[in-house]
Amino acid sequence: MNVIIANKQKALLQSLEIDIIKTLEGEFDVDDLIAQFRNFFFQRMILDITAIKNYKDIRNLQRLSIALDMDKVILLLDNSDESSSNGYLSKLISMGVYNFAKNKEGIMYLYNHPNTYRDVAHIHQLEAEQPQEVTVENHVEVEPIVGTKIIGVKNVTKQSGATTLIYMMVKQLEKNYSVVALEVNKSDFRYFNDKRLISVPNTDIKNAVAKYDSCNAILIDINDSKEAESLCNEILYLVEPSIIKLNKLMLVNSNTFKELKNKKIILNQSLLNAKDVLDFEYESGSKIFYNMPPLDEREKSIHALNLLLVRLGFTKQQTNDQEKKNSILGLFGK
Repeated sequence: MNVIIANKQKALLQSLEIDIIKTLEGEFDVDDLIAQFRNFFFQRMILDITAIKNYKDIRNLQRLSIALDMDKVILLLDNSDESSSNGYLSKLISMGVYNFAKNKEGIMYLYNHPNTYRDVAHIHQLEAEQPQEVTVENHVEVEPIVGTKIIGVKNVTKQSGATTLIYMMVKQLEKNYSVVALEVNKSDFRYFNDKRLISVPNTDIKNAVAKYDSCNAILIDINDSKEAESLCNEILYLVEPSIIKLNKLMLVNSNTFKELKNKKIILNQSLLNAKDVLDFEYESGSKIFYNMPPLDEREKSIHALNLLLVRLGFTKQQTNDQEKKNSILGLFGK
């Protein structure tokens, strides 16, 4: 079902022939929209840009893009010079906002055929001013890292890539944060030959976490350790959305996605596009936190991975121009 948020373009949005679960009319602060829809399940949101207070300040759109899943949002632009300029649109694209239109036909096209980065790359001006770094002073809804953040990563489908993803997260995070990774009851980390990746038995996980509590981030490859789960501030649940792995998962436990309700599910090593993810959410009755494409571990910096880290609160992981030039993987990011 779909959400409509309308203001000056109310008449146009009322003419859309789509199923609607919720409609708002008026002008709203970004914080109010985030509070209402951060945990609200919808298939599409059609958002009249004039319904956002002070929308010409691109930082308000940045705050919205961090808090909500912008692959599900279609932004209805007005005809103002500011929001129609290539510079403004380029900044939207840098935030992962690819679906914007100016008329009913454009909205309906995007409704059925969501854009990816490839569809808007011709508008993207890499030399354009980049969005400001996310800070508490800008009232961004992602909490910056204070003290030590402990993040667990756990495979839901078998061999979904938790170990490799943690290794790559460490490589990205080390540029801006002190970070270490712990692997419980296995020794796969040894293949990476990296001193920041440490294998520990379940009986020693508490001591290991205490030992590295001066780090900004501790990543834990949980495996089957309940002890490790209890130590985490949050846990990422990895699902590889291939047909064979999903079918195997359902045969083992058909209630898996019910048990994962309100948890951070990541589609890892995923080739799904935005529309596929919407279908996946509908069929599984779940909400996807992030859609991660297959990554090249030899890349020095990966846009899609940085976007995930920003969503997890590591706000220094802002991508720069060179990263965008070197990577188009961000087009899959959710």
